[in-house]
Amino acid sequence: MTPASNLLDALNAGGCKVPYSCRAGSCHACMVRCLSGEPADAMPDALDRFQRAEGWRLSCQCLVVQDLVVEVFDPARDGLEAEVLDIHWPAADVLRLRLMPRRPLRYAAGQHLLLWNEAGVARPYSLASVPGLDDYLEFHLDCRKPGLFSDSARRLVPGDALRLGELHGGALHYDPDWDTRPLLLLGSGTGMAPLWGLLREALRHHHQGPIRVIHLAHEPGGHYLAEPLAELAAAHPGVDVRLITAAELAEVLAQFRLVSRQTIALLCGHPASVEEFARRLYLAGLPRNQLLADTFLTRDA
Repeated sequence: MTPASNLLDALNAGGCKVPYSCRAGSCHACMVRCLSGEPADAMPDALDRFQRAEGWRLSCQCLVVQDLVVEVFDPARDGLEAEVLDIHWPAADVLRLRLMPRRPLRYAAGQHLLLWNEAGVARPYSLASVPGLDDYLEFHLDCRKPGLFSDSARRLVPGDALRLGELHGGALHYDPDWDTRPLLLLGSGTGMAPLWGLLREALRHHHQGPIRVIHLAHEPGGHYLAEPLAELAAAHPGVDVRLITAAELAEVLAQFRLVSRQTIALLCGHPASVEEFARRLYLAGLPRNQLLADTFLTRDA
């Protein structure tokens, strides 16, 4: 490897085919195990101490500064097999995928998980399921654009197998101590996936404060959770749901007002949408430490 080169780039240039998605240390798709030598790590706190002790590093955040012996994550050896239980298309370009892992997986609502297909392509996806409520793992895949993973996902049928990789916490979660505080859930596209899980997690804890849900879609047909959200709102008077399209976004943001400065805001979706939402919330007076955001980018084929 060339000294001071990016470890991810060096490995892929050498034919190791290390997957990646965000290149920002968030998705954990590019994890490798260092068996000998140590790279210069720009994000040493991104992995927990147990993973680091085993030699795992995020290759996108590492520079080669000495000779290294590196072992690439092998989904057949290091991953957890999961069976496809159900495939459903709640919108033309959104795939709802439900999996059953071979053994129980401990997770929390709002986390995301690395999925591997049989071709060795890996992508991180947010969990839409809730432990204790759902006996499966659910993911919402945006299939609007071609992608090495999404194209293969279109061909999945019940009974097929995928591999599960690294489970990562991300920024989003629900804290029972927020019980009486207003919640604002803002999602764009399939950024609603973790928010759908967190909404149900809050209701499971009998959240007392008002909950406002805003889903931004490219067009009305993109509101793939419109029906289940309406059912939840009908069953819980404290839940208010608003479905908006990109054409309505500017007007909605201009008229936006906070219910309370005690509001906790959870945002997820494309970085540009999350940034617009966050900017409006700051202007409306929301303290920065009360805004939790997770962003994602789709990678084209």
